[in-house]
Amino acid sequence: MKAVYIAMMAAAGIVMAGQANADEALAKAKNCMSCHAIDKKLVGPAYKDVAAKYKGDAKAPAALAAKIKAGGKGAWGEIPMPPNNVTEDEAKKLAAWVLSQK
Repeated sequence: MKAVYIAMMAAAGIVMAGQANADEALAKAKNCMSCHAIDKKLVGPAYKDVAAKYKGDAKAPAALAAKIKAGGKGAWGEIPMPPNNVTEDEAKKLAAWVLSQK
């Protein structure tokens, strides 16, 4: 039983790591990394800073997904983020990935 539990936990870790890498790959594919980095400010804020700002905010995933899709201005300064050519599902995946950064 213990071996089965360990195997299941290892498999879950691999799946989660694969998902995290896939979402980073999506961010790269959608050119998000042209203006953002995980751990430092470029044109826009670091993803870690975004995650820290919205930590514990239950409305953050939906709000961030909407901002990813529609663009925005003012939350992080005067430089606007243009709308992104992403589907609703891609925007949700990207928002979840950004909010998971530590």
